[in-house]
Amino acid sequence: MTNIAFIGVGNMGNPMAGNLIKAGHGVVAFDLSAELLAKAVAAGATAAASAVEAARGAEVVITMLPAGKHVKEVCLGGLFDALPAGTLVIDCSTIDVDTAREVHAAAAAKGLAMVDAPVSGGVGGAEGATLTFMVGGADDAFARAKPVLEKMGKTIVHCGGPGNGQAAKICNNMMLG
Repeated sequence: MTNIAFIGVGNMGNPMAGNLIKAGHGVVAFDLSAELLAKAVAAGATAAASAVEAARGAEVVITMLPAGKHVKEVCLGGLFDALPAGTLVIDCSTIDVDTAREVHAAAAAKGLAMVDAPVSGGVGGAEGATLTFMVGGADDAFARAKPVLEKMGKTIVHCGGPGNGQAAKICNNMMLG
């Protein structure tokens, strides 16, 4: 069992966290919405009062946030400072490539392993654990992230270095219209 912090348990994050719980992982969740956090707790997560609190003792931290500004606010606003070196950070948010690379650089400076891993498949894919993950990051970080991502999705593709998961997601969205 891996101790996982899940930050952002909205329409996508809640079922993703639920699949991790079903797979036997311990999940501590945080969301600004008390209603969404209560749904995660009903699925078996432990509630935290902040992102930093959720990450205490976590081996893996997953973020699923609405936009790049939120990822920066959470990660650069205290979360990365609270994590011990070697912690794996998986950002599943769909954000711009530049922000993804900026956050990757900040993670690397703190000795953290990180991948950007935006998803395709919608709420149905999140509920059914059939999401596609387009992953950007170093080979070793990808190797660590893949077993976790496999509990939430069926297709996990390593797209290259930091930010390349986001670049692939943009291309995917353009092709699908």
